[in-house]
Amino acid sequence: MTGRSPDQLPSLADFIAASPSPFHAAANVRDELLTAGFADECLSTPGGHVLVNGGAVIAWWVPDNPRPRMRVVGSHTDSPGLSVKPDPDLVREGFHQVAVEVYGGPILSTWFDRDITFAGRVVLRDGTHNLVNTGPVARVSSLAIHLYRGDAPALERQAHTAPILGGGEPFSEVLARAAGVEPGEILAHELVSADTQRGELVGDMLAAGRLDNLSSVWASLRALLRAKDAARDVLVLAAFNHEEVGSASPTGAGGPLLERVLAALAAELGNPAEVFAHSLLVSADAAHSVHPNYPGKHDPTHRPVINGGPVLKINANQRYASDAVTEAEWKRACAAAGVPVQTFVGNNDVPCGSTIGPISATRLGIPTVDVGVPLLSMHSARELCGVRDMEWFTDALESFYRADYR
Repeated sequence: MTGRSPDQLPSLADFIAASPSPFHAAANVRDELLTAGFADECLSTPGGHVLVNGGAVIAWWVPDNPRPRMRVVGSHTDSPGLSVKPDPDLVREGFHQVAVEVYGGPILSTWFDRDITFAGRVVLRDGTHNLVNTGPVARVSSLAIHLYRGDAPALERQAHTAPILGGGEPFSEVLARAAGVEPGEILAHELVSADTQRGELVGDMLAAGRLDNLSSVWASLRALLRAKDAARDVLVLAAFNHEEVGSASPTGAGGPLLERVLAALAAELGNPAEVFAHSLLVSADAAHSVHPNYPGKHDPTHRPVINGGPVLKINANQRYASDAVTEAEWKRACAAAGVPVQTFVGNNDVPCGSTIGPISATRLGIPTVDVGVPLLSMHSARELCGVRDMEWFTDALESFYRADYR
């Protein structure tokens, strides 16, 4: 393998810090793969290939004389937060603010009193697309407790979430300076909020933003690079955008991006229908740890904990795609890697989230299992995962890619 080894990749905290938007995350995955010898091209020849489309990235490794099946790990690059509106400049009571739209399902209270950057891509008059990261330029400020009595006033998404800018200038000028262009050169933008506080170790846990789901993107990247030289099947990494809002976009799991790549690969391997039927997809997305302060929110017999191992996610109503066959496949991969397995099933009285798993399984017809590392504070601006879980998860995904247990 050319370039650095998988264990010389940036740490998860460094990867998250360098990936404040889906567009940055996809570009960072591509750059790491190019450093490792992958080619920036869409071919089915032996070796590694990578494709970036907006905030999504697909990579695949074709071994010499591969078996007629594919092993896919799917994740997503986006996280809940605040998205900048097309006309972002807002002035109220003498303060310059940023007009934002709530993206996905964030815990909005956690975005207050944080040093916020806005990151993503801008499109210029000449048609070029540039990545941009403003750095810490804004805060959503809380109302001082002295100005109300009793319970805190209800949080209104339109009135109370606009960040206040420092510097006394419109956001359009802040953005242009960050992009290194004149304000009139920017025709459009796609920007999301990110907390600029770096990830920090809290004992044997990592506190950081965007663990849902950059934890899975990072682990699958490491696993792919570790496993590729021993691969017997075609290995695929897919990290989609827009999972937090339903995946229904050209770069989401409900779009055609992965299907087109897999169809081309399957056509080279033999009968595409048979190749798809014998392939397997791991939907890698963050899972819930049991919360010690709210134990009644969890199922009494399925209670994953941080640093207890990766979580197998199951839902009879198909909010997750796992079934008995794919559950057993994941357990075999974990056993081969010496990794413990925990299981999540929702409390019947608590709504269950979903993942790319059911969407991808329905679109592709590939048997799928839903897994992930357990988190606390999911959808907060700052989440919590276990350091040991991340190592175990990477080991399990590497084992799945290698398929030595089959």
